[in-house]
Amino acid sequence: MAEFFLEIFSEEIPARMQAEAAAELMRRMVAQLALLDPQDARVWYGPRRLAFAARIGSATAASDEDVRGPRVSAPGPALDGFLRKNAASRDDLVQEGEFYYLRRAIAPVTAAAVIGGAAFAASLAALPWPKSMRWGGSGAFSWVRPLRGVVCLLDGAVVPVVLGPVASGDQTEGHRFMAPGAFTVTSAAQWQADLQARYVIVDADERRRMIGEGLLAAAGEKGLSIVEDAGLLDEVTGLVEYPVVLIGAIEPSQMALPPEVRELSMKVNQRYFATRDAAGQPAPFFAFVANIAADDGGAAIIAGNERVLRARLADAEHFWNLDRQQALEDYLPRLQSVVFHAKLGTQLERAERIAGLAGRIAEALGADADHVQLAVQAGRLCKVDLVTGMVGEFPELQGIMGGYYADDPAVGAAISTHYQPKGPTDGVPEGEVACAVALADKIDTLREFFRIGETPTGSGDPYALRRAALGVIRIILENGLRVRLRALLENDAVFDFIIERLRVKLRGEGKRFDVLNAILAAADDDDLVRIAQRAEALERFIATETGDRLLQAYRRGANILRIEEAKDGPYQTEVIPDRFDGSNGAEAKLNERLNQIAQGFNVFAQENGFDFVLNELETLHAPVETFFNEVTVNAADPAVRRNRLRLLAKLRDVMHRVADFSKLEG
Repeated sequence: MAEFFLEIFSEEIPARMQAEAAAELMRRMVAQLALLDPQDARVWYGPRRLAFAARIGSATAASDEDVRGPRVSAPGPALDGFLRKNAASRDDLVQEGEFYYLRRAIAPVTAAAVIGGAAFAASLAALPWPKSMRWGGSGAFSWVRPLRGVVCLLDGAVVPVVLGPVASGDQTEGHRFMAPGAFTVTSAAQWQADLQARYVIVDADERRRMIGEGLLAAAGEKGLSIVEDAGLLDEVTGLVEYPVVLIGAIEPSQMALPPEVRELSMKVNQRYFATRDAAGQPAPFFAFVANIAADDGGAAIIAGNERVLRARLADAEHFWNLDRQQALEDYLPRLQSVVFHAKLGTQLERAERIAGLAGRIAEALGADADHVQLAVQAGRLCKVDLVTGMVGEFPELQGIMGGYYADDPAVGAAISTHYQPKGPTDGVPEGEVACAVALADKIDTLREFFRIGETPTGSGDPYALRRAALGVIRIILENGLRVRLRALLENDAVFDFIIERLRVKLRGEGKRFDVLNAILAAADDDDLVRIAQRAEALERFIATETGDRLLQAYRRGANILRIEEAKDGPYQTEVIPDRFDGSNGAEAKLNERLNQIAQGFNVFAQENGFDFVLNELETLHAPVETFFNEVTVNAADPAVRRNRLRLLAKLRDVMHRVADFSKLEG
């Protein structure tokens, strides 16, 4: 097999676009080379190049082609047109049934011809980019950045391919500064080795590894650790061809800024990594990745980056000092000019809704009057930092800055955490005030958007309502909050939506969501903690041998009832003990046990009542199994038959007061 190698060399490709472009290049090349049986396909990507290599056959395999033509009954002109289109004669036609077929052999096509064909170049030219550009001389052709060269080789020989204004060759370039100038490419391995010698690491995973290890080593020399940021690490990997990690110092006075402000400015504006000292506190140093190994060890590069960071943080200091010239409450009226949603009013109106709801939730959680008032205050102020200068500069800091600007620590803590959890790995707020405000924010979002009909559809969720619902679930469950959710939601559709997200959460955790369905079908409950506890208890119960045997017996009885009730049911009237068969006592024993269990249901409302009832159900399996072993349900005597079916209905109804066992799968 022959080696095919392709490199597309350009000006700097944005880091966020590189990986997907490489994956798409892989898909397109494998598709274009499919008839050549490509093997060991690989892609590389970096700031200035995309590359692909594979082993391919020397030519496509010979084959036969059948092209269906007109019907035999078609007029002559139709047949003549078909022959002209396919450059064939009548002698080439074969009649099969009602149609003519053109049967001809397809000769092998060399690999060079496939690669040099119009379809191949067109597929490359159509590589999609989130944003692309045209430049001088490129005409209608567009690419993410101006192209500088294309290497296209088959076993080292150039295959002519034209991509926009650039024709293929065998020349590429190394590092722009440390190894300028072109060199000849003969194979993928030689290309990779020579680029490394010219200070270009073409493998993105290798660059990422070098950066990660370099960050740890450079920080370790100063007794520091790096604040982990996988997204930033990925981005920096796409910005450099030859990574060199350096450490710079932060102006001591600028360490007075909140760490979130300082570190966000460093990340967003400069792609710097934050550091921590041995105690885990923010350290006055930053790490960054240069694209050059300087002769002075990076001293000049470090000094330049320190100057840039001082200027950036000086801007942040300006907003920090300006925002604190007035109390957070003084910003509240400005929310009147900020529209939350065209149908839902302003952020000020939203803040008042959240405040009222936060107070109700705090009361429901058992908070005292002072903490209820703190929840109301925090709810009213939780969106105020949207109109501050700092959040205007860094929108990612909304909520966080309000926490710093608030006068009361409890209010500040509630504001700073009210957006949590933002994702599956994010923590949840803790404490009555913080939980009340965070729940109020999310419940208000859900209630209001459902009210105006803006609900998620399919994969679309523009207002992140699924995330809000999951946030409500996590805050309640992880804090063990006992609240009646329906009263707060004031909308059954929203409650059903939250329960559906709970099902999704359980499924994602590998738990049985059918158990949740069984619990919800048995009782109209809206206490998520109690629902979750009962679901866990029921799942444990049916996982036992006794629980499983009782479940199988229930299903046997339910199946009999379904069939017989379709004939002459339902069987909802009282069981008549006088009609029991006294010879074995199985009916009487089952009925007696069901009566005893039903009388014990008054403990259901107690904290451990559900576990007690499950323990009671556990005692059912023996009399139920004895009943099925010794009693014929469909007795010859109609009155006896009806009475036994009523007994099965009683068994079903008693079990359904605990959970709807028909909802359980498996």
